[in-house]
Amino acid sequence: MGTAVEKILSRASGREVSAGEMIEAEIDVYMVHDPMGALVEDALRELGGRVKHPERVVAVQDHFVPAKDIESANLSKRLRDFCRIEGITLHYEVGAGICHIILTEEGHVAPGDVVVGTDSHTPTAGALGAFAVGIGATEMAVALMMGRLWFKVPETMLIRVNGSLPELVFAKDLILKLISIIGVDGANYKALEFDGDAVRSMAMDERFVLTNMSVEAGAKTAMIPPDSVTLSYLEGRISRAPRPEYSDPGSHHEVLDFDASSLEPLVALPYSPANVKPASEVGDEIDQAFIGSCTGGRMSDLIAAARVLRGRRVKEGVRLLVIPGSRRIYVEAMRNGILETLVESGAVVGPPTCGPCLGAHLGVLAEDEVAISTSNRNFRGRMGHPSSRVYLASAATVAASALRGKVTDPREVLA
Repeated sequence: MGTAVEKILSRASGREVSAGEMIEAEIDVYMVHDPMGALVEDALRELGGRVKHPERVVAVQDHFVPAKDIESANLSKRLRDFCRIEGITLHYEVGAGICHIILTEEGHVAPGDVVVGTDSHTPTAGALGAFAVGIGATEMAVALMMGRLWFKVPETMLIRVNGSLPELVFAKDLILKLISIIGVDGANYKALEFDGDAVRSMAMDERFVLTNMSVEAGAKTAMIPPDSVTLSYLEGRISRAPRPEYSDPGSHHEVLDFDASSLEPLVALPYSPANVKPASEVGDEIDQAFIGSCTGGRMSDLIAAARVLRGRRVKEGVRLLVIPGSRRIYVEAMRNGILETLVESGAVVGPPTCGPCLGAHLGVLAEDEVAISTSNRNFRGRMGHPSSRVYLASAATVAASALRGKVTDPREVLA
């Protein structure tokens, strides 16, 4: 009897393992992005190694692109050179999209895989039933050289969500509610497994939000059991057979039950994803609204925002930035008229990039400015000046707030 995580790591390590054990597991997919490529290469050269499986490495230019300064340009160049020297052909250039969206959208991750990436939100891929974790540059260098990496097998906490999400309530509201209950350290080095009627009824875009933001509760990784929705999403994307694993009844170390039908649009106030209140109770004025990032820049987010904004105008004095999470999403939104709707409402649409999420470029906040964002973190100074403040919410709530110029429950706009 075991959890899905234990079963995946048993396969990858060649022996049966259980929570708490230290193991070495074979890596199926590696992800390296532009902020870390140079550090990974430096560590690899110091170790005197080379990349063992270049065909398993996915390199993505996403954080500091298009380059805003010489330092950013040099980081991108270092990653390009590293890929050329090591024979890494899966290299996604400027404008392709954000690494966590690229990994899943382009079919690089399959159920049952062990995935490591140089970004903390790598567990996003766990929505496909993979064991996906973020690691540092030195760990990545060792993994690339050896083809394996050590792990402590995490305990698994089952988050069982039943019922149905109310109108204009999304996965973002659900994950904010969870973080507000268990706290930013409530899942430290644990795996969160999401299941239940509400989760099984979610499209993949929404599922990715749950696994992505599990990191903000301290989780080592997160996953959702593969089902027909997963397999439908993967059809035509992956070229290898999936190896799904499922937790046995009673194998979870802890179980939390949630009723989705009791949720309402929520907002995380500065400076913590756990500082959560109903959007209807906040009302704080904003200077900027941002719809994008690996958490909130998928097609369903743009559609939700367009629904709220259609035929309306962003309040004067408020900046609305929209950044599709990938080129695929950008093109689809352009072809179906979503971008036209957003631009006509007053939004500024940028190229696929992380940009504003980490205060790198394209929407950096000035002193004392306030933003509401679909991204995943609202720490002090996250999107700009240390005195700026960031509120986290769903795309619908962000769009509604842009219209009113203050944090707004989207149900008030679409009443």
